Amino acid sequence: MHGGWVYLMTSRPFGPLYVGVTNDIARRVWEHRHGQGSAFTARYRLTRLIYVERHEDIVTAIQREKTIKHWSRAWQLNLIESQNPEWADLFQTLNA
Repeated sequence: MHGGWVYLMTSRPFGPLYVGVTNDIARRVWEHRHGQGSAFTARYRLTRLIYVERHEDIVTAIQREKTIKHWSRAWQLNLIESQNPEWADLFQTLNA
């Protein structure tokens, strides 16, 4: 099994949130930015990567995504704020 990434996308600070999981974070964010991600991210133009976490096992990443999706919005916002209080777009840091 290969690892996976759990990530959150938005269009602006405190805007709509999308929680996703992928095995290739750079490709998936590129897809979202070009309207080829989910219908939800395309509809709301969620192109800003604001949270990302790496897991060694894709099964663990999928479970973590499901867990975060079931959290309240306040918990999701706290997660983002704990790692990215400026709500900076993290896409450029992926290959750094």
